[in-house]
Amino acid sequence: MTQISVIQWTSGNQPEENIEQLQRLVRLLPEHRPQLVVLPEAFASFGAGEASQQARAEAPGSGPIQDAIADIARKHDLWIVAGTIPIQAGERYSGASILFDNQGKQVARYDKIHLFDATVEDGTGSYQESKYTQPGSELVVVDTPFGRIGMSVCYDLRFPEQFRALRAQGAEIIVLPSAFTRVTGKAHWQPLLQARAIENQCYLVAPNQGGKHPDGRETWGHSMIIDPWGRVCTEISSDIGVGSVPIEPANISDVRKRMPVESHNKFKVSFKDA
Repeated sequence: MTQISVIQWTSGNQPEENIEQLQRLVRLLPEHRPQLVVLPEAFASFGAGEASQQARAEAPGSGPIQDAIADIARKHDLWIVAGTIPIQAGERYSGASILFDNQGKQVARYDKIHLFDATVEDGTGSYQESKYTQPGSELVVVDTPFGRIGMSVCYDLRFPEQFRALRAQGAEIIVLPSAFTRVTGKAHWQPLLQARAIENQCYLVAPNQGGKHPDGRETWGHSMIIDPWGRVCTEISSDIGVGSVPIEPANISDVRKRMPVESHNKFKVSFKDA
């Protein structure tokens, strides 16, 4: 049996402070190994402004944020999905979710495909992620000791076809580092998470930013891990904390065997470049 955990906190705009907070929270994790830990979107730099994010964008494979996560993974014998890290992409940057193994090696990278360009009735109002962020164009599913992991980020949650495509590529666990706003999270976070888990009969691992950030933005929190039947296995109700559950791969195959929706489905999805 393996362990999967989510970590939630209220990231600020200073990477060094956020990494220090992460180091404190990692100490609260269960001792069980192997363990997969998934961090929220923009965990290392939140609300610094897009120009600042561009300036902090790291080269692929190296940089202070990537090095810090690799060190934590090695030191604590953890597999870590590093929410999103700004990675250089020409004149823009990619919102890259990077999977590190327990030796600190980068084994997979997913660049956020769906970018949050929307109007929300909150203090920020208008979000234009595409102005500075280069969208990804490839689905990522990777073999790990925990099962086949499909990677996604935040706004991707609203596009069920992407999750069906991940399932078609064998995903058994889908990770979703997020920074859902308080307004959209209160309305849609849990129903969408449960729908994606139920539709695809997979674990949905969804850490979210939570609380009021230094720039005034508010995020919803309520990080969750949901099982293939749609049950909420753990939820973080405070602004900061960890949530962890043991998972048994047999649970996935059992649900899929008893209700083989994939073989019953009369409609197939195809993935087009973003």
